[in-house]
Amino acid sequence: MNTAEKNIPNTKEKGMGMKARRTLGDIAIYIILIIMSIIWLTPFVCIVLQSFRCESTWQVGYVIPQQWGLDNYKGLLETDFVKWYSNTFIMALVVSVLQTFIVLCMSYTLSRFRFKLRKPLMQFMLILGLFPGMLTMIILYRVLKDLGLTMENAIPGLILVYIASSGMGYYISKGFFDTIPMSLDEAARVDGATRMQVFFQMIMPLSKSIIIYTILTAFMGPWGDFIFAKYISFNTSAGMNVAVGLYSWLNKDMIASRYTMFCAGGVIVAIPVTILFLFLQKYYVEGVTGGSVKG
Repeated sequence: MNTAEKNIPNTKEKGMGMKARRTLGDIAIYIILIIMSIIWLTPFVCIVLQSFRCESTWQVGYVIPQQWGLDNYKGLLETDFVKWYSNTFIMALVVSVLQTFIVLCMSYTLSRFRFKLRKPLMQFMLILGLFPGMLTMIILYRVLKDLGLTMENAIPGLILVYIASSGMGYYISKGFFDTIPMSLDEAARVDGATRMQVFFQMIMPLSKSIIIYTILTAFMGPWGDFIFAKYISFNTSAGMNVAVGLYSWLNKDMIASRYTMFCAGGVIVAIPVTILFLFLQKYYVEGVTGGSVKG
């Protein structure tokens, strides 16, 4: 028996050993992921179950309701929840459209154009982005108050603040545009296309994933904002978004009668975002990975 024939069993044993280790590794990873999913989903499951509880409206020591029903969801229609929800939806819709347009225009400009202050401008916006937004809350409140955009008029004020610095979020989109060959722009320009025609008719159709990613991130900002929205609404119901409004039900005077409705409101708030991510997660991932290149 030659050396090659002797090595065949050893090679098979090593291959089987590597396969077994890989299988055990996969099983361990799946077990960890399942445990993490259970820990992560448990609070949400509890909230959903509590939203269907009808025997009492305050906090109780059990999770599964004794009486099931839709009373809490029906009760939301008799409160200011509808106003808060419409405020939040309108704000998120307007911001997602305007912010996406501004971000994509800024990203395309920084990706394609070469001008003297291009790099200093990018560095300046990067440095500004390192400072927490909390530092600007006082001055922003003062400006919005002088403009009459607080309390009952807080929603227009929030929209103004959300879109004011949109251009600073160019990082991911610019990285994506850098992956599109500039030769496409040059060929279109030779054929007589304007910059606007190149952007809307050539670049945008190729950028579906980054557009959806930008829309989702822009939508999520105002949809889940709490701190600044609470700061400028100043406990005025007409100017509250849904996060601030639901939080107002958790004070000691209202939690006993509104706790289960709070859970129902939380479920309704989570539905649009969940649907968006379920159907658009493919484009969201493509947008993140496609824009995560050095520009």
